[in-house]
Amino acid sequence: MCMSSRNREPVIRPAWQTFASSVSGIWKGVGAVFSPITAEMEPIDVGNKNELLFDCYTLSRLEVVQSPSDGQITQINRRINWVTLNPYGELQNQTEKPEDENATLLKKKTFNRNNNLPKFESYNFGRSDVMEEDVMKMEPGLVFFEDGSYSRGPVDIPVGERDESNYFISPTYKFEQCLVKGCHKRLRIVHTIEFGNGGSEIQIMRVAVYEEQWDSPASIPDNSEVALDMQPFSQRRRVQPSELTGSWKVFEVSATPIYGDDIEMEESSGVPYVYLCTETLKKRSLPETVYFREEEMLDMQDVTVLWLPGGVTGYVDVKKDGILCIGVGWYSDEGINLVMERDYGTDGKLKEVRWKSEMKRRWSNPPPT
Repeated sequence: MCMSSRNREPVIRPAWQTFASSVSGIWKGVGAVFSPITAEMEPIDVGNKNELLFDCYTLSRLEVVQSPSDGQITQINRRINWVTLNPYGELQNQTEKPEDENATLLKKKTFNRNNNLPKFESYNFGRSDVMEEDVMKMEPGLVFFEDGSYSRGPVDIPVGERDESNYFISPTYKFEQCLVKGCHKRLRIVHTIEFGNGGSEIQIMRVAVYEEQWDSPASIPDNSEVALDMQPFSQRRRVQPSELTGSWKVFEVSATPIYGDDIEMEESSGVPYVYLCTETLKKRSLPETVYFREEEMLDMQDVTVLWLPGGVTGYVDVKKDGILCIGVGWYSDEGINLVMERDYGTDGKLKEVRWKSEMKRRWSNPPPT
């Protein structure tokens, strides 16, 4: 990957009230869970007939309210209801036409079943189960940006050598990263990661993906007749590595936390961050093809990217300098790739959060190497 960069310039940290206003409201969406090893869709629930279900619809209500502990500070109350569906799994061979004479009867039936999944509007979310309920506030590990994108997780994680005294202690954390497209659609990816043996071993337990579209203000009852304009993840094709090759113009905003003796005094209003922006020209190329025998496995440290349906990518990587990077990407057919990355240093402290907007370009003269 080739890159040429420019100097970083400071930008103003977004106001909490602006961020809270941009994320509040009723959001309708779809969700799925994927294997952190194979990237295959995994069951998200078990149905009434003990069948495995692979997709879900979600209805999220995010409401800005006054904090009970401090009436002058607002917080975001989030409540997510969900329904699960689809016992058939991911739609395979989506490039094959169902009317193709060479298609097997089983593939035709699978195609028809998947395309006859119930619509979002056929469910009564007033009687549905609550998937999650939590509060978002100016917490130390929350980093947000002007468009409503954010990265949420701990400020400190246990990273280090194996400690026999903490052998049985394996803390697990959630890292939630959200990307926004056009103000009314957003993608949330939640990595659940376990840090075992005193932080010397990192294991990705779960990768959950949700795409949502804004429906109405939270103060208005959910009686919108607007249909959900998105397919379940099982119905979508997966982004291919070749689609992310070529030349890109990248606009990046980074947020770097400031640590000091008075850091505990900032707990109520979040860790102070310095925001910087830069523009970069970047060129990606595919790695050389490597062939392996059936009994050989590629080192998972080399295969860090999960290529998921809907243009979604996710990766957890420990770089050569020991930096732990948790990243997500969202590619669209318009040639735009949105990225959020969260870095932790070798001391386990949050080092930097980066939001990127990458636009695919076709220059007559390629970027300098």
